Amino acid sequence: MKSPRIRDLLAAGAAVLSITVTALVPAPAYAQFGGIVYDPSNYSQNILTAARTLEQINNQIRQLQNQATSLINEARNLQSLPLTMLEPLQAQIRQTQQLLAQAQRISFDVQAIEREFGRQYKDVDLTGSQRAMVQGAEERWRNSVAAFEDALKVQAGAVSNIEGARTAVQSLVTASQSATGALQAAQAGNQLLALQAQQLADLTATVASLGRAQSLDAANAAAAKAQAREQLRRFLAPGRGYVPTTAQMFRN
Repeated sequence: MKSPRIRDLLAAGAAVLSITVTALVPAPAYAQFGGIVYDPSNYSQNILTAARTLEQINNQIRQLQNQATSLINEARNLQSLPLTMLEPLQAQIRQTQQLLAQAQRISFDVQAIEREFGRQYKDVDLTGSQRAMVQGAEERWRNSVAAFEDALKVQAGAVSNIEGARTAVQSLVTASQSATGALQAAQAGNQLLALQAQQLADLTATVASLGRAQSLDAANAAAAKAQAREQLRRFLAPGRGYVPTTAQMFRN
């Protein structure tokens, strides 16, 4: 039979072991406070689910913002350029065309050139009288003078368009730099190309008018040479020599 001392020691050891086991065993996953059951693991799961849901909502909000930005950009790209220089450029081209249409005597017309050039230069009648040849030479000379005058007018018109071109370039470059979308930038670029086309038209008209004047002057020189040879031939042709006549210089 065990002594009381041993029983006390065994009881004390059992109590210590009970306390140790109690400390090592994890606490239950829930607790009750005033009739409300609190489960830590369920609470953590709910927080994680709520966080994921919030992240999904934030992603949807960002997608909607991106779509709104894309729609705004598309709307800007479809906006037309408020500035147009088409009418002033067309007016300058019409002015150049009017100057070309005012060409004197032999105009810029294929049929008119064929008719008048053949009559006055190509098929010159060298069998006519001296008076007729002089009249033909004077007419050709007037053609050359009128052509050079027309060329000067066209050149003056092209020079007068330079200021309008400068203003148009400044306005279009400013509009292009401040364009809010691709359409406005493209329209500004197209109008700059139209301005270049108008300047090329002025240059073409200037070259054409100057070439016309030079061609008529060269044709006049060629016709004058042919006429001079005929006049020289007539002068050297054998026949009645010089017959002096009485000339009266002053009237009584």
